[in-house]
Amino acid sequence: MTEPFSSLAVLRPATRLVHAGGSRTRFGETAEALFLTSGFVYESAEEAEATFRGEISRYQYSRFGNPTVAMLEERLAAIEGAEACRVTASGMAAVHAALVCGLQAGDRVVAARALFGSCHWIISALLPRFGIATEFVDGADIASWRAALAHPAALVLLETPSNPMLEVIDLSAVASLAHDAGAKVIVDNVFATPLLQRPLEWGADIVVYSCTKHIDGQGRVLGGAVLGARKWVEEVLQPYLRNTGPALSPFNAWLLLKGLETLSLRVEAGCRNAAKLADFLAERPEIAQVWYPARADHPQAALARAQMSDGGTIVTFSLKGGKGAAFAFMNGLRLIRISNNLGDAKSLVTHPATTTHSRLGAEERARLGIGDGAVRLSVGIEDAADLQDDLTRGLAAIAA
Repeated sequence: MTEPFSSLAVLRPATRLVHAGGSRTRFGETAEALFLTSGFVYESAEEAEATFRGEISRYQYSRFGNPTVAMLEERLAAIEGAEACRVTASGMAAVHAALVCGLQAGDRVVAARALFGSCHWIISALLPRFGIATEFVDGADIASWRAALAHPAALVLLETPSNPMLEVIDLSAVASLAHDAGAKVIVDNVFATPLLQRPLEWGADIVVYSCTKHIDGQGRVLGGAVLGARKWVEEVLQPYLRNTGPALSPFNAWLLLKGLETLSLRVEAGCRNAAKLADFLAERPEIAQVWYPARADHPQAALARAQMSDGGTIVTFSLKGGKGAAFAFMNGLRLIRISNNLGDAKSLVTHPATTTHSRLGAEERARLGIGDGAVRLSVGIEDAADLQDDLTRGLAAIAA
């Protein structure tokens, strides 16, 4: 049974999040069907042979493809504006696959220095083991990109806004330089989500997500996604995924489909709350600095306004008292919980220097501006007044 719309072009983003990628069975179910199966049967040995020869297109094994997983891939591609998508068991599996699937010894990768800790490790520690040269640049400095990409490269990796200091990178400028150097551009778009920023429209070639964050948005499951041109997905990425096995569980795919239905509502509410809390924190005497892309005092405010439709759900701020003040503040909260996760319906807070970015080392954190007083606040969908009251409690605990 097919969906009522033959073209998604007539549907707006919030509607695509509910209806895109539907594939009803003959039973006409309202919710997407959950195919909890590891394998599929064939009518004959000849059909199985033809399937493995590639003469017949059908489901073979859920590591290769699954109907529920395929619905998620189609829906994510529709909202991103990508030709194709493949999902993975986690966000890091998505980043790893997008990077490694097309690289070989002798290639060169250029990355923005401001990366999530595990992404930074792949670039700095893993890829060089296999004869791949890597170089980090200051993501906000186009001159640094220009110098690094004056030489041939295979890939560029960046995240914008970055985790945790919310650095915004000029996607169009970097993509132009990268393409001149022969490189494909991979953008980790997890902070912006496909609702606030669509990197493919700014020249990126590949977009990756941790679906664990806003896409699920309710702290339930892990998942990742890689989106790009159909030819690259099918000929480069798919063989890597098929043979290395970072497959997403059909059950997790089903939950992520359910998460997408409310993504626009949650992101809108989170952005609205985040803007209010960023303004509140900026006025507090305990705060040294606030970073939020939609504020006029953000270092790349004009660029953020151009690339993003809103400021996002993450606010980062620095407390004047350093680590001691940060810990006292976090321990004084009662509503906002301490967690290294983000993008949840519940507001969450973490201390990047001792959690998500602790393994970078003090020197590298200093280069990234991740001070001991820095706190990352993932703003949820609670009432903003209750969240502000809780921040007040946390700030009061610093002097207690």
